[in-house]
Amino acid sequence: MKKIRFIIFIILIYISFSFPSSEVKDKTYKQINLLLDVLKYTEENYVEEVDKEKLLNSAIKGLLKPLDPFTQFMEPDLYKELKVETEGQFGGLGIRITIRDEWITVITPLPGTPAYKAGILPNDRIIKIEGESTYGMSLEDAVKKLRGQPGTKVNITIQRETQKEPFDLTLTRDIIKIEVIKYKMLENNIGYIALFEFNSNSYKDISQALEELKKQGMKGLILDLRNNPGGLLDQAVNIAKLFLGENKLIVYTEGRKSPRKEYRADEKAKYLDIPMVVLVNGGSASGAEILAGALKDNKRAILVGSRTFGKASVQSVLDLGDGYGLKLTTARYYTPSGKRIDKIELSKTQKSTSTIEVGGIMPDIVIEVPKELEVKLYQQREEIYTPGKEPVSAVKKEEQVEDIILVRALEILKAINIYLNK
Repeated sequence: MKKIRFIIFIILIYISFSFPSSEVKDKTYKQINLLLDVLKYTEENYVEEVDKEKLLNSAIKGLLKPLDPFTQFMEPDLYKELKVETEGQFGGLGIRITIRDEWITVITPLPGTPAYKAGILPNDRIIKIEGESTYGMSLEDAVKKLRGQPGTKVNITIQRETQKEPFDLTLTRDIIKIEVIKYKMLENNIGYIALFEFNSNSYKDISQALEELKKQGMKGLILDLRNNPGGLLDQAVNIAKLFLGENKLIVYTEGRKSPRKEYRADEKAKYLDIPMVVLVNGGSASGAEILAGALKDNKRAILVGSRTFGKASVQSVLDLGDGYGLKLTTARYYTPSGKRIDKIELSKTQKSTSTIEVGGIMPDIVIEVPKELEVKLYQQREEIYTPGKEPVSAVKKEEQVEDIILVRALEILKAINIYLNK
């Protein structure tokens, strides 16, 4: 009980300084005492001996449960995994998840990973892991169950919006190395860059890609942020600076205890004048939404695709010692026009009557792609590498489907270049 009493003591000190009203203090003291009594009585009288540490950890998780799904109390194994993931390599399925309507929901699979190769899609619900229902399961528990040693298998059950019946998948865990970027020159000297993640190398990699495409005579650029789950803020901001100048606002953050903080472009931008189209969809999240929102609001690029995921909040990570960590949402991101990016959860009544924007970035040109087509596009995007040969699509050319969003982007840039060359 020493650890429990210590944490309660810290909470009481916090209350003393944070709440000036004696009435509020008294009520909170009573609730804290109630918690302490329950913990003590349970430890001493439960039918079997209890694990004191697990008991306390459960109490802390319960304290955070009413908050957003991105706020997490991390036990040592999960906190360690977070650190490993930040370094860009970990063992698992290669999938980004969140919680929606109490279910574990896919934000996006990462290219080249077991989840991606199995055809898992953004917004798929993972309703079971190893036969256990995920309804009400926390993110940290889901991550624990999905990750494991490379080469081991995990069984999951998927519920897809377009299918009545759920289906099972058995995936083999692998070392997940995040592939950041792919680029090439398309017809009419239109450059194409697919950015998969904002990690510590993203700005450097995209700068090199832009330089190479420029040498090849690039006259327009398609930046593909579809299924980009985000990542490091500084990388998203620095990439935006490549296309925005004049100290224009890129994004700002603001929270209850966090004053407004602005991130702005430099006076000059290296690629300020190149015509640009950005591709987004429901798997574009966080940093991808920050970049897309900045380019859209500053009228620097035309956005094509479907509404983005709606996840852009600031998480501060606190090291609690003894291997424990706390990831707490402390602020939200807003686009230059003041639009809140992260999704606003509405009740059933609000959904039917409200005109409130529900979060995410809405493209200038909306193209909704059927899920069946998205599956095929994901599959043919996967490349097979053979030493000494150019990479080829995993899907035979005669079986490939047309990427209608990419085609529309090409048409837009062709029209812009025709107009500029008059």
